[in-house]
Amino acid sequence: MNTTISISKETKQHISEFGDKGETYNEILERILVSVRERQIQTILMDEKNTIPIKEALDKAKKRWLK
Repeated sequence: MNTTISISKETKQHISEFGDKGETYNEILERILVSVRERQIQTILMDEKNTIPIKEALDKAKKRWLK
């Protein structure tokens, strides 16, 4: 089942710039969304906030295991 969304001609042109010949707007948008999701996952996985270097983690682990 399809639906209609209203976008500006400028936005439509920007979307078409990502497309290949014969590709529908739906196909273009699906591909863009997959790429965005992959990028978001990569950003989450590569976030260095609240992380410590491996050497420091190993040192902490060794101290705990020796108890």
